[in-house]
Amino acid sequence: IPSELGQLAGALKRIDLANNDLSETIPSQLGQLQGASVLLRGNRFEDSSTAPLSLCTLRSVKEFDLANDTELCPVERNTLSDFYDSTKGAEWTDSTNWQDEYESYCDWKGVTCDEDRQHVTELERANNGLSGRLNESIRHLTFIEKLDLSDNDIKGSIPTEIGNLTNLTYLRLRYNAFTSIAKQ
Repeated sequence: IPSELGQLAGALKRIDLANNDLSETIPSQLGQLQGASVLLRGNRFEDSSTAPLSLCTLRSVKEFDLANDTELCPVERNTLSDFYDSTKGAEWTDSTNWQDEYESYCDWKGVTCDEDRQHVTELERANNGLSGRLNESIRHLTFIEKLDLSDNDIKGSIPTEIGNLTNLTYLRLRYNAFTSIAKQ
């Protein structure tokens, strides 16, 4: 797929390359197609790594027909991206590799994954300039054992979904600006 298709942002409303024999890396430029539908189902992208983060999270595009493909768009990567946005990641002290289109979320600063590099087991973002709110999408980090977001300025309610993280053995949220625990 030519990356130059991204130059059609604003003009192109639908790109349908479904049911071909495409197998190369999906260019990140397709994620810049503001308001467009990107249809790629029925190709051989499973041979490549992951789809660009901007496509998986539907940041600019209206539709990406492979957004629910957990091989191309891992749920935990999307969850961490949502966490980044809700805690104003652009303002963090250190956000090395966060929001990289292709970099494994296991290589994002403060993220530790299991041996197979499939599941987040630790998220440590203490004293890193986080603000905003803690989003309930944190519930998708079902393998997390350690969550340390202390010494930041996160506001609002602590999501009740944290209580459903059955592998969580270490939770540290001290020195933030939380006002309550969200009600179910």
